[in-house]
Amino acid sequence: MKRSETAVNLFLKGANCSQAVFASFGDITGFDGKTSFRLASSFGGGISRLRETCGACLGMCLAAGAIFGYDDINDRKAKTDHYATIQSLVKKFAEINGSYTCREILGAEGKSTTPVPGERTSEYYSKRVCCVDCIRTATEILDEYLKQNGII
Repeated sequence: MKRSETAVNLFLKGANCSQAVFASFGDITGFDGKTSFRLASSFGGGISRLRETCGACLGMCLAAGAIFGYDDINDRKAKTDHYATIQSLVKKFAEINGSYTCREILGAEGKSTTPVPGERTSEYYSKRVCCVDCIRTATEILDEYLKQNGII
């Protein structure tokens, strides 16, 4: 099964958008499902339903950092290179999805910032087709980057 389909299936089983993307890279990050879900749990709904940066996009960034981020906090070149890569990934995400901001992607559905997540019903999922698209896109963008750079 393609990683993007794994991510979509996780979302359809109840994971938030960020958890779905990040957990789908567990075979590369080394994080198990439980740890992946915990690390990405704050970012669903555009940072805990604040409708800021799309959770799927944040899951992609979190996975990218876990896979090839820098760890020498004084290495300015590594930091610059990493930021440039992340900016490139996020810009590609925005080109495909029209934005990387949750409220803009969701439109009218993105007005609610209550911390209470929506019930996962068929009606919920019918209104979240854009979320499924974003999850798929984020996963495919990072997958492609990893392939192009010989990481997978």
